[in-house]
Amino acid sequence: MDPIRLIIVAVGGQGNLLASRVLGEAALAANVPVRMSEIHGMAQRGGVVESAVLFGDVESTIISDGEADVLLGFEPSEALRAAKKCGKGTLVITNLGQLPPFTVAIGKGVYPDISASLGLLKQRVKKVIAFDATGMAIKAGNAMSLNMVMIGALSQTGILPYPADLVRRAIIDTTKAAFRDINLKAFDFGFEAAGNA
Repeated sequence: MDPIRLIIVAVGGQGNLLASRVLGEAALAANVPVRMSEIHGMAQRGGVVESAVLFGDVESTIISDGEADVLLGFEPSEALRAAKKCGKGTLVITNLGQLPPFTVAIGKGVYPDISASLGLLKQRVKKVIAFDATGMAIKAGNAMSLNMVMIGALSQTGILPYPADLVRRAIIDTTKAAFRDINLKAFDFGFEAAGNA
């Protein structure tokens, strides 16, 4: 199969690594070759966490600038920061729920104008799906299920090399029992949101 290069960007604590694991487990269940890597910035302090998940026959886990097939952004300014990884054929799925960095809170930084920035991004990629995934996670029962909302949206696009049912199964097998129902509900909210985008 042709490689599918997915990059996931988030702020520490948003569940990027669990989302990568769920997607990887689903790939293994489908006998799809998968490679993953992570970059932990200052994650413990709310810094960026970036994961690369590559499906298919690839030799490296590095996604060079312009090569991402999909950019999944759990926080909109982090999605914008990673835009250099996108090319004309990239699908961008981003949460609109903002989590400004500490520097903005103390007046040492400026949070970008997300609406204007997404407008510019839409001009240079294949498609942008942007929605309030944080609100959907809260509606599902826990703000921490944001990651499941996002992989639900990703699964709905049909770009993954396996069906959404395998992702649901991986959520059941990978997440703690106390959070399974909430996570599945969050997944379904994301799946529906992307279908309406």
